[in-house]
Amino acid sequence: MTPSPGPQAPATAAGSRRDRPLPLDDVQERAPRLRLALSRVGVTGVEKVIRVGANLYSARLDCFVDLGANQKGAHMSRFEEVVNEAIGEVVLGEAPLRAETLACQIAERIRLRQRAERAEVRLEARYPEHKPAPVSGVQTQELYTLLGIASAGERGTRRVVGVRATGMTACPCAQELVAGGARLALAKEGFSEPEIERILACVPVATHNQRGIGTLLVGCPEGGPGEELLDAETLLAVVEEAMSSEIYELMKRSDEAEVVVKAHRRPRFVEDCVREMVGGLVERIPALPDHCFVLARQENLETIHQHNVVAERHGTLGALRRELAGERLPNRQPTLEEWLAAAC
Repeated sequence: MTPSPGPQAPATAAGSRRDRPLPLDDVQERAPRLRLALSRVGVTGVEKVIRVGANLYSARLDCFVDLGANQKGAHMSRFEEVVNEAIGEVVLGEAPLRAETLACQIAERIRLRQRAERAEVRLEARYPEHKPAPVSGVQTQELYTLLGIASAGERGTRRVVGVRATGMTACPCAQELVAGGARLALAKEGFSEPEIERILACVPVATHNQRGIGTLLVGCPEGGPGEELLDAETLLAVVEEAMSSEIYELMKRSDEAEVVVKAHRRPRFVEDCVREMVGGLVERIPALPDHCFVLARQENLETIHQHNVVAERHGTLGALRRELAGERLPNRQPTLEEWLAAAC
C-alpha cells in the first residue's frame, strides 16, 4: 500500500510571498529604553576636499543634530550622504562658495534629512597664503586654518566665519624682571639713571617667548547685513597683528633678527592678544553691525612652564564696542553655542 502524500508545500513561483524580501526594521526609529533627548548626535572628523574661492582645499567637518526622546538613534549614513551631495555640487559646480556658506548648506540639508529641530556643522580647512619675509622679501608659503560654522533651525540659520593663525608672543612680566636686573647692573658700572634708560630704550630686553595660536570668529544672522564685509584675509591680519610678531616658515638672517626685535618691542600677555584682536576687528571693519557675534581666543604654548595659557572673549559686537568706549557692561555675554542656538 502506497502511503498517502503529506501536506504539500506552497508553490514557490516567482513573485510568491516566500520570494519577497522581508521588510527591514528601521532600528534608529525605535523608541529608546530610556526616553531622554540628546543635545548632540553626529559624526566628527569627516575629511573632504572643498572649493573655497577658486581653490580646492582639504577640510575636516563635524556634523551634529539634536535627537528627540522618542528616537533611538540618528541615521549616521545620512550625514555622509548629505556632505557628499553638498560638496559634490560645490566642487564640481561653477559657483564656488565661502566656507561658512558651505557649512550652512550642509546644516540645512542634514536637519531636513534627519527630521531634527536643529543641525550644526563645523568646518576646518587648511589653506596657504604667500607673503614676503619682513626684510629680505623672500616669498614664503604660510598655512592657516579657515573656519566655518553653521547652525540650522526652524527659525533660520546662523553662520560663523573665522580664521586660526600661529604667531609669536614675548612675556612682559619676565621682560620687566630682566630689565630691573639690568638697571641694577648698569648702575653698579657707573651709568647714570638717564643713561640707563637710554640704553634700555635702544637695546631690546630679553624675555621668554611663546608660540601663540590666535582664533577669531565672527557670526552674522542669515540674510542680515555684515556678511559681505567679512573675508579671511582681513580676519587673518587682525589675528596676526594682535600678537607680538608674525612668524615665517622661510627667513634669512636679517628676517630672523627683525622678528625677534619686533616681538621684544611689543611684549604681550595672552590677555593682551585677545583685547588687541577685538580692538583690531572694530578698527578694521567699522561698518560691521552691532548684532554680529564675536569670539576671540588666544592660546600660548609656554616655553618655561609645563602648562599652556589661554584667554577668550565672546559677545555681541555692539556690547564689545560699548565696553571699549568705557561703558561698564555685565560680565555675562552670550557664548558661541548660545548665539548659534538662537536659530532654533
